[in-house]
Amino acid sequence: MDNAVKERILELLEKDAKLNVPEIAVMLGLEEDEVSAAVKNFEKAGIIRGYHALVNWDKTNDEKVSALIELKVTPQRGNGFDKIAEKIYQYPEVDSLYLMSGRFDFTVMLRKATMKEIAHFVASKLAVIDGVQSTATHVVLLRYKDRGFVMTDEEKQKRMMVNL
Repeated sequence: MDNAVKERILELLEKDAKLNVPEIAVMLGLEEDEVSAAVKNFEKAGIIRGYHALVNWDKTNDEKVSALIELKVTPQRGNGFDKIAEKIYQYPEVDSLYLMSGRFDFTVMLRKATMKEIAHFVASKLAVIDGVQSTATHVVLLRYKDRGFVMTDEEKQKRMMVNL
């Protein structure tokens, strides 16, 4: 199986993790055994790290929010950013952690936390890590699109047409 086909399998699963092997095989014109073996190899190699549902929490009664926290750090001699990143991603509150280019070094994503939990996490866990110079916390007010999916009601998005 060539790399382009392997990438296509990954793209399909990333877009819809509910797709099963027979469906993928039909979509790509492959044998089910080929697709099954490829998916198992992706999982074993750590290319596929997990399967997730994208939940629109705004449509529930959940009052928790998401936060994006920018960190400016001083890299450690001999370890660069890796040791600091390891400390940060060990916290269960951290949903995602990215090393960035630009004005800050890391982006930390927290999902489903109260404002008090976010403040406590930043003040007592992130800001006290050796090498952290500054933090800037941003609270997500509304998700319009997440991982390729529109999250707002499409009926609300349509504007009334006005003729002059």
